[in-house]
Amino acid sequence: MDWTPDERPTAKEIAAKFRDDIARGVYPPGAQLPGAKSLAKKLRVGLMTVQSAYSQLRDDGLVAARVGSGTYVIDPKKGEATAQQTASGMRELQEQLTHLTSQLSDLRDRVERLEAPRSGPADENQ
Repeated sequence: MDWTPDERPTAKEIAAKFRDDIARGVYPPGAQLPGAKSLAKKLRVGLMTVQSAYSQLRDDGLVAARVGSGTYVIDPKKGEATAQQTASGMRELQEQLTHLTSQLSDLRDRVERLEAPRSGPADENQ
């Protein structure tokens, strides 16, 4: 992994980086991810941070851990999506969610403006 962030990454950021790498084919099915201890040292984070990131990837169905061996990108069964396809789909969903969140925020602002008390000619007559 040729990634050296300026600041210590969170588990979420580490998982996102691997999702992106898997989606781009940097880690194809069957590829082993870097060892958690060595990656933690390289990124200057705690071992638990890397383990949490790998756990997120497992929960996403992208990798599987083999006791005493490491963490590997899943090689799908026939008819199932590859880890690369799954990661790419998740990245698209994240982009859509970001867009929808922005739209929701804009709508909330519009509603607040519409519901705000108005001072105008109607208020002066009362």
